[in-house]
Amino acid sequence: MATAGLGYVSAVLVTRKLGYNSKFSFSPLTPKANRLFAVKIRALSTTFVEDKPVRLIDEKKVEIRTNLLACPICYDAFTWNGDPGLSLSSMAQSNLECSTCRKKYSGNETHVDLTIAGGGKAYGEALAASTELFRLPLVSFLYERGWRQSFSLWGGFPGPEKEFELMQDYLKPVMGGNIIDASCGSGLFSRLFAKSGLFSLVVALDFSETMLQQCYEFIKQEENFPNENIILVRADISRLPFASSSVDAVHAGAALHCWPSPSAAVAEISRVLRPGGVFVATTYIVDGIYSFTPFVRPLRENFAQISGSHIFLDEKELEDLCTTCGLVGFKCIRNRRFIMLTAMKPS
Repeated sequence: MATAGLGYVSAVLVTRKLGYNSKFSFSPLTPKANRLFAVKIRALSTTFVEDKPVRLIDEKKVEIRTNLLACPICYDAFTWNGDPGLSLSSMAQSNLECSTCRKKYSGNETHVDLTIAGGGKAYGEALAASTELFRLPLVSFLYERGWRQSFSLWGGFPGPEKEFELMQDYLKPVMGGNIIDASCGSGLFSRLFAKSGLFSLVVALDFSETMLQQCYEFIKQEENFPNENIILVRADISRLPFASSSVDAVHAGAALHCWPSPSAAVAEISRVLRPGGVFVATTYIVDGIYSFTPFVRPLRENFAQISGSHIFLDEKELEDLCTTCGLVGFKCIRNRRFIMLTAMKPS
């Protein structure tokens, strides 16, 4: 028995060394040892075959996700100090450095700040009134507690669930890819995208820190939320921290009219979209008799300068905005003042 046991150990060692393909003779082994040896070989071979593909898929997934984010100054890739897996928990612990300008960015408990001034202590700029409004903690708290619901009363918005249903027809060509929920607010649609499983990664993006904090709190309140499929990013809509042609879809719910420069924002969206990528947005239109009133257009321009918000007067204006920024295939649906529009990056 001692000789047989020693022969078994020797055979296993030699077989491992030779990669299980040796013609080495195992005659010293007893029949029982031969059976044990055969079982051992099958178990080791099965483990080898099953582990390798899983590891390759994970590495590819990490590479694709890591290459998504880019410096908002240089648009070049980051070097990472931390887990580059891009999930809610990993981003909070990550430190990023631009490979070109060496600007550093870091995550906190709720989100990663990828604004140009992110991390700055002394320098700051005056922001549009509409931008500052949504940074107020009270507004962030009220956004899903009555504010967003009021859009249905005066604007004809059909409500988040119906809007989500409508936009899925436009997003079908890019499902399975990544999606940016731009100006996400408290993450109403970001959470719907993540829970739907229709996209591999959801980026909840907003300039307001308090909105992102509120989004994080809502996520933590939900049981079995897929944290691994969503990240929260603070960024300027006119300086998106993504590599060019790296994004499959961008959604902007009730946001276009709040952007200080819609053309700069949509141009950035066009830059980051892949060929064939889809842009879907909702806003409101003041058309009909109002658009023909002589004083409306000058009043709109003054209102935009003071508040940073914009009033769109017809569908053609929105189509021209998309076309000017390099997007094609404009489509839209209406309900009173509400409009949902889509356009895509040329393939």
